Amino acid sequence: MVRSSATDNEPQFERLILEHLDRLYNLARWLTRNADDAGDLVQETALKALKARDQFRGGTTLTAWLYRILRNSFIDGYWKRQRETSGEGGDVPQASGEPERILEDAEIEHLRPLVAADINRALEALPEQWRITILLAEVEGLTWEEVAEVMGCPLGTVQSRIFRARRVLRQLLKDYAPEGKNEG
Repeated sequence: MVRSSATDNEPQFERLILEHLDRLYNLARWLTRNADDAGDLVQETALKALKARDQFRGGTTLTAWLYRILRNSFIDGYWKRQRETSGEGGDVPQASGEPERILEDAEIEHLRPLVAADINRALEALPEQWRITILLAEVEGLTWEEVAEVMGCPLGTVQSRIFRARRVLRQLLKDYAPEGKNEG
């Protein structure tokens, strides 16, 4: 983690950014749903981070700062495309259920090869803000505070989005829940 001013040691700062590219690509791939667009978004993020290195403050984590740049770049590109073409909105699935965790991490890893397509469809069915929040917290392993920083929203909003996303995902993936987990 960089604690002092980023310009104090520019080569180290550049190396730290390079170390984050794979993690940035994972989120970019989910956002863009296209490998080439994801690569472009990561490249744009890295360039913006290098140009804005003076704005990085040691009180924050570099990971959260980079994710925030990536997210903002994606949103900027989205709105630019919306202005260029007419966009379509999709319906958000409504689900009910208890606010339990969908599956334990070990179960997800075991089932992932078997149900990858269903998991992807369920994640894509989430509203984008919920999907980004759940991916940052559950897949990328950021703390809720870091997710709040990336998303530019209060901690309570992150908690609410995760709660709601888990509820919808549990409903959409109920066929994969172990016996007794769906009762309530």
